[in-house]
Amino acid sequence: MTPVPLAPLETGQRIVMHVAALVPSLALAAGGLAAGYAARTEFAWPGWPIALTLGLVALWSLVVAPRRRWAAWGWALDENELHVAHGVWTRVHTVVPLGRVQHIDVAQGPLERALGVARLVLHTAGTAHATVTLPGVSRATAESLRDTIRAHIKAEQW
Repeated sequence: MTPVPLAPLETGQRIVMHVAALVPSLALAAGGLAAGYAARTEFAWPGWPIALTLGLVALWSLVVAPRRRWAAWGWALDENELHVAHGVWTRVHTVVPLGRVQHIDVAQGPLERALGVARLVLHTAGTAHATVTLPGVSRATAESLRDTIRAHIKAEQW
């Protein structure tokens, strides 16, 4: 089987991923400061190694990790299937046969709307993993994919 060339996500999705990482990263940094303070006051240990370590992990989670996750996403639509791939540590390549799609949503939150990206959500026949989400495509691309998939579903013979 020939590998399908995958299109990247829109750059606005990378910003969405950075913003989504903001609260957990701040919580981790605050936890590092609290743990460092507790180590210093309760046990008379130097607190800066704990605070520095957790602060660096928080910084990595905010700056580096979202960019890597964004770069790992890709998608492609061929005549009968939608391919969605993602994952830095564990690479997942989902192939959705268009004939299995039962319901299609195009969704946007306020941040996604401001950054010009949307999510295409496919609901397929079956119970396990019956929903496939493709984030980070432009609204026009998501609507075009929705219309193409819908046309394929209508044209298919039952």
